[in-house]
Amino acid sequence: MRKVAEVMVALLIGILSSINAETDPTDASLLNILYTSLNSAPQLTKWSSNGGDPCGELWTGITCSGSRVTGINISGLGLSGNMGYQLDRLTAVTTFDISNNSLGNQIPFQLPPNVQRLNLAGNGFIAGLPYSISQMTSLKYLNVSHNQIQGEVTVSFNSLTALSTLDFSFNSMTGNLPQSFQSLASMTNTYLQNNQFTGTIDVLANLPLENLNIENNQFSGWIPEQLKSINLQLNGNLFNSGPAPPAPPGGPSARQPQRNPQSGGSSASLTSGSIGSGGSKSGIGPGAIAGIVISVLVIGAIAAFFIIKRRSRKSSTDVEKLDSLPFAPLDSQEVQGVKSVQTSSTTSETPAVINLIPPPIDHHKSFDDTDVSTMPVLPPKKTNTPPINAKFFSVADLQIATDSFCVENLIGEGSIGRVYRAHLDDGKVLAVKKINSSLLSKTEDFLNIVSEISRLHHPNVTELVGYCSEHGQNLLVYEFHKNGSLHEYLHEVDENSKPLIWNNRVQIALGAAKALEYLHEVCSPSVIHKNLKSANILLNMELNPHLSDCGLASVIQEPDQASGYIAPEVAMSGQYTIKSDVYSFGVIMLELLSGRKPFDSSRPRPEQSLVRWAAPQLHDIDALSNMVDPALNGLYPVKSLSRFADIIALCVQPEPEFRPPISEVVQALVRLVQRANMSKRTFRNEGVGRGGSSDAETP
Repeated sequence: MRKVAEVMVALLIGILSSINAETDPTDASLLNILYTSLNSAPQLTKWSSNGGDPCGELWTGITCSGSRVTGINISGLGLSGNMGYQLDRLTAVTTFDISNNSLGNQIPFQLPPNVQRLNLAGNGFIAGLPYSISQMTSLKYLNVSHNQIQGEVTVSFNSLTALSTLDFSFNSMTGNLPQSFQSLASMTNTYLQNNQFTGTIDVLANLPLENLNIENNQFSGWIPEQLKSINLQLNGNLFNSGPAPPAPPGGPSARQPQRNPQSGGSSASLTSGSIGSGGSKSGIGPGAIAGIVISVLVIGAIAAFFIIKRRSRKSSTDVEKLDSLPFAPLDSQEVQGVKSVQTSSTTSETPAVINLIPPPIDHHKSFDDTDVSTMPVLPPKKTNTPPINAKFFSVADLQIATDSFCVENLIGEGSIGRVYRAHLDDGKVLAVKKINSSLLSKTEDFLNIVSEISRLHHPNVTELVGYCSEHGQNLLVYEFHKNGSLHEYLHEVDENSKPLIWNNRVQIALGAAKALEYLHEVCSPSVIHKNLKSANILLNMELNPHLSDCGLASVIQEPDQASGYIAPEVAMSGQYTIKSDVYSFGVIMLELLSGRKPFDSSRPRPEQSLVRWAAPQLHDIDALSNMVDPALNGLYPVKSLSRFADIIALCVQPEPEFRPPISEVVQALVRLVQRANMSKRTFRNEGVGRGGSSDAETP
């Protein structure tokens, strides 16, 4: 009897375990995608590309709580491929460790949003950190060490107040440390060694650090006193030796008390450096008074300079009258006072001597040709070149690669410029866009544009490889997609063309929506595209979409109202917003559904504007079936078609406030894909040709 009871208990436990182990369907399907992206590695025992129960079957590296996947630890398994997409939907995952594998050159932007421990070390990543890390408010541990990550850190740390360990070591990161580091209120361990960081480390001064390694960078300036009492490793930098100079009056040190472990942490009295009872009461020392005097005199001198500069543009006789008095003279007492001003009476440094008397003007030169060395002492003009994370090509390089931009290599032309195919010596094929010179007023504008584009990294955004700015030529060099554009697939067909099947069309819409979601809701500030059209959606060999012309909004002059993509409010005011992008995206979806151009003058007048013709029929299932692209030959799931049309109707509403944000469009398309049961197996069976598989008709 006892044995029977034990058997019954064991069976009951097994039944309960199997019930509890049933994995959330969304989590399971996302792990299926991840497994496929990792090249179905045999090291991932029990994993599957379709179905399965990760929690109940104890998949390698997967931990669960109830039915939700809470941990993914597949470190050091020799994996290849990439991390796929939609990882941001693993909302219960708190540990994500894929370190020490070989997973391509780019960290995906969609990572588990509620992760607390994120380890991406040792994978060979090159592209910068995804901005989505900025939104991981639960993050406590971040490790991207031992990769090849290049460029400046663009992540914002303002919301990462729980982060306690940060490891950027052994990469190729450049630039100054982000000012948002100051918000890392829980940071105790920071490892930045073996990078190319520059500037000071002042932003780390007031963090509760215990361990800090900044060896082998290019940091300069002085080491903050607060950091000298912790475990600090700093060899291989350019720090100044000797005591740091006192902070200027009203500077950060005067406002923030410094930690002093030997004195119990109490800050020094603000009146300790004052002289006499008057200074003690007011708290203003001679250094502050000197600073005020200097400020007044400098402002006066600058104002005088610009007054004379304006006068110098008058006739030559007016200029001659200034010969004996080039600038309004300073009072002799003021000049004498300026010469004798010292920075502070409490410092032993050599007094600073400032001479504001300008030299006489040499009238043998024109004003514009004046030697810089004879100009008055003024604050230096900022000429910082924006950081660019892309390769520089010379004009000669691109002329060779494009055969002097010959017609045979011309692959496209738009309002921004022409696009040419380029063949490099190493066998790579790239696309070169020549920006029309009339769209740019100066080189700095182009370099600013290149800087912004070089920061955009997403699987569905065309990657900027390099740029050229020489001899009045401004060119952008992109990755090349052999399959051309969506416009060509839909509207430039011939007897040899293979029309897109329905499943491919939905997947193209989803990928393009994800690219737009990244621009609108991940990039900070948001990037408005302004030029969304099917010709700017490029397709690779697997028909995955890549949105091009991202970041070029500033060179788009007037909206092309005849294109059929322009939102009504843009046609009226010329003002673009993220909601006008959503409208244009809805037009692209309408192209995918109908196979028609957004505006076609060859059709009867009521049908020339695609949106005006189609919008009233999008909720009529009978009319909808007559709108479908004839190239589909009726091979599409009716329910999927209807839901697709519902999304379009929301996007092309005339009132922008009623259009959904693009993230809602993405989620709607994701649900559409799931409901249509578009598995990897289905795509492989259907290929990219004319649909014939019964899978294409799955409701």
